[in-house]
Amino acid sequence: MRKDERVFLVVTAVIMVAVCCFLVLRMFYHNDDNISGPLLPKTETPEENTQKPEPPVEKTYINVYFIGQNDNKEEVYKAVNREYDKDVDGSKIKFAIQALISGPKPNEKSKGVYTEIPAATRIISINETADKVIINLNADFEQGGGTESIYKRLNQIIKTAKRNTSKPVYLYINGSKAEVIGGEGIMITQPLNENSLEG
Repeated sequence: MRKDERVFLVVTAVIMVAVCCFLVLRMFYHNDDNISGPLLPKTETPEENTQKPEPPVEKTYINVYFIGQNDNKEEVYKAVNREYDKDVDGSKIKFAIQALISGPKPNEKSKGVYTEIPAATRIISINETADKVIINLNADFEQGGGTESIYKRLNQIIKTAKRNTSKPVYLYINGSKAEVIGGEGIMITQPLNENSLEG
């Protein structure tokens, strides 16, 4: 083989090696429409990684009626707000009557709020259906206090019940529908309403 032929072959081989190296490098490092580079994990932008704060939950309050004084020192039925959570406390009427029977809280008492419902009064049941509510209390509800006290405690029940449900509400004592309350024989018409005690 002549010298010039050997030179030609060496040059050709060098060119081919260079072309191969170029193609290999292009395959790994050049990213165009036809060649995909290695997949890297997607990084979240700060906007994607930031959770939107939940809007504050609006509190709901119901009214329970106790007794207190107005600005003129006159005795009145006082509506006291109680925080209500339907997921925890059930229906409004059940929660309201339970709160009423439990009586005013210490901070309410400190403001002159009190109840005429005897401390021994207990809820036997509160039965709520699609068309009515039956509040069943033990007999201690109608014990002691005299006529005026009986009227006040009945009005506390009536006002609290009517404020917290649109359904007819009935008062039972020891499982029987109340018609006469207390030793003084106060007549009561049902379902409970503003005229139930007018005889």
